[in-house]
Amino acid sequence: MQENKFPLLNTINSPSDLKKLSESGLLQLCKELREFIIEEVSCNPGHLGASLGVVELTVAMHYVYNTPYDQIIWDVGHQAYGHKILTGRRDVFHTNRKFKGISGFPKMTESEYDSFGTGHSSTSISAALGMAVAADRKGETNRHAIAIIGDGALTGGMAFEALNNAGIERSNILVVLNDNNMAIDPNHGALNDYLMDITTSGTWNRFKKDTWKILGVLSKIGPDARRMVQTLENAIKHAILKQSNLFESLHFRYFGPVDGHDVLHLVKILEDMKRIEGPKLLHILTKKGKGVHLAEMHQTAYHAPGKFDKVTGKILDEEVSGFPPKYQDVFGHTLLELARLNPKIMGITPAMPSGSSMTFMMEEMPDRTFDVGIAEQHAVTFSAGLAVQGFIPFCNIYSSFMQRAYDQVIHDIALQKLSVIFCLDRGGLVGTDGPTHHGSFDLAYMRIIPGMIVSAPMNEVELRNMMFTAQEENHGPFAIRYPRGQGVMTEWRHPFTRIQIGKGQMISDGSEVAILSVGHPGNFVIKAVKLLEKEGIKPAHFDMRFIKPLDETILHDVFSRFKKVITVEDGSITGGFGSAVAEFMAYHSYHPTLRFLGIPDEFVEHGTQRQLYRECGFDPESIADAVRKIWLV
Repeated sequence: MQENKFPLLNTINSPSDLKKLSESGLLQLCKELREFIIEEVSCNPGHLGASLGVVELTVAMHYVYNTPYDQIIWDVGHQAYGHKILTGRRDVFHTNRKFKGISGFPKMTESEYDSFGTGHSSTSISAALGMAVAADRKGETNRHAIAIIGDGALTGGMAFEALNNAGIERSNILVVLNDNNMAIDPNHGALNDYLMDITTSGTWNRFKKDTWKILGVLSKIGPDARRMVQTLENAIKHAILKQSNLFESLHFRYFGPVDGHDVLHLVKILEDMKRIEGPKLLHILTKKGKGVHLAEMHQTAYHAPGKFDKVTGKILDEEVSGFPPKYQDVFGHTLLELARLNPKIMGITPAMPSGSSMTFMMEEMPDRTFDVGIAEQHAVTFSAGLAVQGFIPFCNIYSSFMQRAYDQVIHDIALQKLSVIFCLDRGGLVGTDGPTHHGSFDLAYMRIIPGMIVSAPMNEVELRNMMFTAQEENHGPFAIRYPRGQGVMTEWRHPFTRIQIGKGQMISDGSEVAILSVGHPGNFVIKAVKLLEKEGIKPAHFDMRFIKPLDETILHDVFSRFKKVITVEDGSITGGFGSAVAEFMAYHSYHPTLRFLGIPDEFVEHGTQRQLYRECGFDPESIADAVRKIWLV
């Protein structure tokens, strides 16, 4: 880092340094912090837009509150880059999201300033309420708990559950609603419309500014005067907005909306709010991508843009023509093809239309695609309702986010034998997003559900054919999981072919050792087999395709012919595909030497997918090494 490039920021090693600044210093610090984030993320890709949008809020928070004693929870956690930089991680920020580097999300084991881990959304209010109640019970009356919730996280049902509980508890909690009208994609729904009504009311905003001035004066007089003004304010709000305030109906004192990019005003407001007891909500308006013109104009593309030119903001295109497509794009294009053929197909996604590539269908068939917000539980049961009425829902959810709707999968779908097709994107190790986003567990948690079909394609053509097969008949619940990133085929738009449920295929025959793979890692096995053949070792390879039901014909053949068997999966070894094979082996009294390759029984940290495949021991070289070792047993 050039010492003279960020002269003020380079002196801030903790919030205690920040508190020494004058008003002009705060303005300069915001400028340098924004420039620092832009410079770092332009060459080390990460979540750009959200962190740029909360620069002023981040500075104001650490200026006003006594962190880490006062506990700030960032929700969603990709807003927290500025927070990390100001809390002792500036000089290691270049390692953000890199293998063995700092996490891209708040992480309690990384810093005492990270009060709570928030890789998923809508959890901050619940956690902050728990902390506030704990502080109250311990007699820590001067301790504050703050939930900063934004980027669409308030659309999650858990946030409303927490608001409801917090209003009854009357604990000393502050919720800061960072309203930028975005998640990754633009927000949808009645809540978004409600917030827009508030933010666009000119009459209310003029009155609100005057009220803040009065409150600032009366805060020095005493609590009775403040309460009188707030009572009057609430009555006028109702008259102007012609509706009751949602947050105040939940016993929250509502303040705002205010400019989230005016750091000096934020400091004054937060200082005043520290003296107001009970649950409070501050509604701030921010611009996602603030400071990069293209990021402000194209907020979805710049949510996590990859490398970009730090001067112009132009995204640097790293893709080369002729490369295989991303699995998510194959899903999106295939879904649209199938929807054109079958009018009963519906597409459902919880706030991830661009991330899952459901945008292809959404653009052509907006009446048959639904972005339900960050609400995975609702997405699943909404899909159930469609299925009851004879439609064919493709419910597309990231594997790690699907964990949030597990009860609905069991109770609302599987128990009732409804034909909902779960397309689980980002199955397996996802890379730099790390342990909060790795899809490690879906093979294990889906296969134990009665009646659930669980499949994983090895390539793009298999993905297309599994989607085609799933919508053809009333199969009951059907899960198709596929990884993040590129596939292996440049020519993948083959005509649809039905796949027999529960049937795998032999990729190559061999002797001594059989390798059973499921999903994309089968391509790693193909490479490993080629390496081994050069050494005179020729294992057999079977692509199983289905974890449930298993292809028992293949398994009987394998265990009858081979005394050494290796299973390979991009999922948790505990309870996953390997476990299913071991159960079959034990039930039928086979006694081979069996080895499992996959994700170990631990939370895997972040890094590139290639680094993590190697770290977990199922990249091509590791598979070849495992065969060599078992070959010699």
